[in-house]
Amino acid sequence: MRAFNRMIGRTRYVVARIMLHLGGSEVAPILGVLNRAGRAAIDADGDLEVLGEELVEIVQTLLQYDEYWVSVANEGDVFWDEGEAGDYVNELFTDSAQRYLSEPDVDTQRAHDPLSIPVTRNLVVMITVAYEGEVPELETDLSNIQALKEGLKALINLHYNHKFRAIQVHFSPARLGDELTNDQLLQYYPELIPL
Repeated sequence: MRAFNRMIGRTRYVVARIMLHLGGSEVAPILGVLNRAGRAAIDADGDLEVLGEELVEIVQTLLQYDEYWVSVANEGDVFWDEGEAGDYVNELFTDSAQRYLSEPDVDTQRAHDPLSIPVTRNLVVMITVAYEGEVPELETDLSNIQALKEGLKALINLHYNHKFRAIQVHFSPARLGDELTNDQLLQYYPELIPL
């Protein structure tokens, strides 16, 4: 019985990643939101409260643009050890960062660029989080629109319930003027499932 009691007292950590592909000529404004959030996150220097606020804004923007959702992939795991959860967060972070054009360009604003920049028709947003507790809406297959909406809303609730242990957002292309072609989408994001 003692082992059972000890188990109940342990903290459950979940690490989850959602990859959402948006398509169409109207996805460019989302890049502005993502880049602004990226700069705020760097300025915040890892402050989870600020990162959570930025994530809420990103998620609300994604929910507003749901008619542009094309495909999704999600994955995750449950840990009883904080160190192991941290290792998995780092693994997903490295994987997301190595995807095509997913490193935000926060140094240059390109003020001298011509006004006619090519507009990408594809955008992939990768959200990786670690949280305490259990959130069934995130710990399930999100490859249908209703499940995905519930999962994204659950991210907002996690912030307001102060359950996040880590938050990372990557996106491709990372800046206006870069393009993610359909071929690159297949090459770098093969796990995406059509919605």
